[in-house]
Amino acid sequence: MDNRDDVRDFLTSRRDRLTPGQAGVPLYGGRRRVKGLRREEVAMLAGMSTDYYTRLERGNLSGVSGSVLDALARALQLDEAERTHLFDLAATASTPGQTGRSAPGGPGPGRPRRSASPARVRQGVLRVLDSISAPAYVRNNRMDVLAANRLGRALFADIYAEGGTGFNLARYLFLDPRSRDFYTQWDVVALDAVAALRIEAGRHPYDRGLTDLVGELSTRSEQFRTWWAAHNVKFHTTSTKTLHHPAVGEVELTGEALTLPADHGLTIITYTVEPHSTSEQALNFLANWSAQASPANPRESKTSEETK
Repeated sequence: MDNRDDVRDFLTSRRDRLTPGQAGVPLYGGRRRVKGLRREEVAMLAGMSTDYYTRLERGNLSGVSGSVLDALARALQLDEAERTHLFDLAATASTPGQTGRSAPGGPGPGRPRRSASPARVRQGVLRVLDSISAPAYVRNNRMDVLAANRLGRALFADIYAEGGTGFNLARYLFLDPRSRDFYTQWDVVALDAVAALRIEAGRHPYDRGLTDLVGELSTRSEQFRTWWAAHNVKFHTTSTKTLHHPAVGEVELTGEALTLPADHGLTIITYTVEPHSTSEQALNFLANWSAQASPANPRESKTSEETK
């Protein structure tokens, strides 16, 4: 297994979307046969030969220096998430478990990449989760929700009412029709989820759980398959969503991602509302409702009795 296809498709898609006008490339006479930049134009902008750029676009990033990747990122006008993704693709272009050169702060040459995120949540993290007065949950980079506080379980009441101990957000979005009613802007939320999974796939291409998830969603959802093929990436750190909860109606929540440095790959997602808004009233009603409904506790099989 290697990532040559992903490298090729990512670079090609970035080149296709950039017009000569956007890149500041002069247009000469004659009809263009490509919708974006030509390979030789990208090579010129990046300060490399066309042959060398062609080698990169064919998927061979093994051993490519950081300065070359920086030049390529500037030529293709990559944003921060796209640049990080390019460096991740280069870092995993060698043999499984080994890295080439990566972005600043990432693993160095020859160092093994960090292991997948833990499947359980430490008791200390659970205490932090329960101390949060807003809806909150812990997820890993595959979007598995491993634990949630009372308001978090109340927010996803339909799922937890079925007796589950956790769920995967991407599966919920693409395989559960209820998600389209729950998220009023379903397409925006779902696109962000695909982009977040795509950047994780570039970072951990040998994560079996992630590979299986992408394979399942690609097989069962045409929409996921189409968006996955676009190779768009995005950092998912904050966003505002409007949800239609079956018990409290519409509520606008702003999500914040709080990474856990001691638990690689785990993130606390917590939601806030505007003070004195109808959403705050809805959230207060949800808190009262959850105290009475008491959705099933999802922690029994997912948490660890040990602390680190």
